[in-house]
Amino acid sequence: MATRKSALKKSPIVRKAMMDDMHSMPLVNETSPSMPSAPKFNTKILYVVVALLALSALLLANKGLLVAAVVDGKPIFRWDLTRVLTSRFGNQTLEGMITEHLIASEARKTGVSVTEGELGARKAEILKSVGGSMSLEDVLKVQGISKEEFESQLRLQLTVQKILGQGVEITDKDIDQFIATNKAALAATEPAALRAEARQAILESKVSEKLQPWFAELKKRAQILRFL
Repeated sequence: MATRKSALKKSPIVRKAMMDDMHSMPLVNETSPSMPSAPKFNTKILYVVVALLALSALLLANKGLLVAAVVDGKPIFRWDLTRVLTSRFGNQTLEGMITEHLIASEARKTGVSVTEGELGARKAEILKSVGGSMSLEDVLKVQGISKEEFESQLRLQLTVQKILGQGVEITDKDIDQFIATNKAALAATEPAALRAEARQAILESKVSEKLQPWFAELKKRAQILRFL
């Protein structure tokens, strides 16, 4: 029996058959078992989704930048509002802005500026002129303007007065004549306050006389290009 086994081991035919069987067997990875591969995720799609979500959040947080109002579910876009405002009030607003630029430029050239104290004093004079029965907020509400717009216009007015008021002489005789003629229209009652109010009214009148020719000269000297 041992002799037969030894013969089989040494037989080339047997060895060849065993080798053929081994080659025909499927190879198995001994280090790691075979697992189904995970589907690949497209990172570009992820970036697009994140960008869209961020854009949606931005538009929602700043919807007022795009939409001025919504009427029965239909938006009124801000650019439509701007177009209508420009067509109706564009020229008037533009001329006002040009005026402000010209006056500011002339104030810089002449070294004229308006202090907060001067602005506050003029506010107080305006409140006195209405009898002191109304607050500044009430006065502005009646006029239909904001506090910021009021202060901007008041500063502009004082700037013009300081520029054109240089060299203007107002005598005591001028003040006496003005009080005699316009006392009923003046709000102040005390003599000093009455004369101060009269002097301011005379100054404004003299500045008003010089305003039109002065401003016409400013526009003539300036280079203004309008595209509206």
